Amino acid sequence: MSTNVDVPITNDKTLFMLTLLFIGDVVGQTSLNGLLKALPALATQYLPHGIIVNGENIVDGKGLSEREATMLFQAGVHVITTGNHVWENWKSRPLLVNEPRVLRPHNYPAENPGSGVVVVTIANGFRVGVIQVQGRTYMQTIDCPFKALDAAIEAVAAETNVTIVDFHAEATGEKMALGYYADGRVSAVLGTHTHIQTADAQILPGGTAYITDVGMTGPSVSVLGMKIDVALNRFLLQTAHKYELGEGETRISGVVLEVDETTGRAHSIKPFSLPEFSSTAL
Repeated sequence: MSTNVDVPITNDKTLFMLTLLFIGDVVGQTSLNGLLKALPALATQYLPHGIIVNGENIVDGKGLSEREATMLFQAGVHVITTGNHVWENWKSRPLLVNEPRVLRPHNYPAENPGSGVVVVTIANGFRVGVIQVQGRTYMQTIDCPFKALDAAIEAVAAETNVTIVDFHAEATGEKMALGYYADGRVSAVLGTHTHIQTADAQILPGGTAYITDVGMTGPSVSVLGMKIDVALNRFLLQTAHKYELGEGETRISGVVLEVDETTGRAHSIKPFSLPEFSSTAL
């Protein structure tokens, strides 16, 4: 069952609250179709000014192409983040070059195509910065995400006070450490990559919204989006097996943020997973 967290950081009235919707890692074309179908209802329910989607797993678990990005943008999405799997799909590379609203982790060597920083105009003319960095623990030994984030924050701060960070990382400790490192300097640090929504949504002391992982948008009968038999064979046999998507209805996971447009401080973070999990006692 999804957990709702609404922690005001001040009793003072704010000038204007931006509502931002962040959707977790979309796994497979079927899940993309499910998300596109659900977005109008989500927009009606949450009334977001801006929508961000992590799309690194859309094409058979590996990246996305111009086709999928166009579908998301036409549906009202403002920014698409990705992750380490984006490099496994060669069709993603020209997209990263030609579409600044599709991000890759900023701390990969600069010679790679694309960028991990963008400032976009959302509803009512408000400006929002989005930054993506990637962790190094149990992942590629790329540039330091903490130092890369410093430079990105400085660049975005010249254009807006509202900054959302997608931290694509494996280790929970590294994610939380970066959350505290950025606390008070960005509006939110949202973890992606591990596909399991965590129960630690909170407002950090400096006013930054944080969650270790927002969860995935993918097939409900699966292991992190992968067909169960394939995942089991990978563990049991310790050899490579072809990636196959899981089955069942699409479960959409993410968070809804309320951010003070004037200060950039987060007012609330509310995780959701739809449809909600249910259990039956025997």
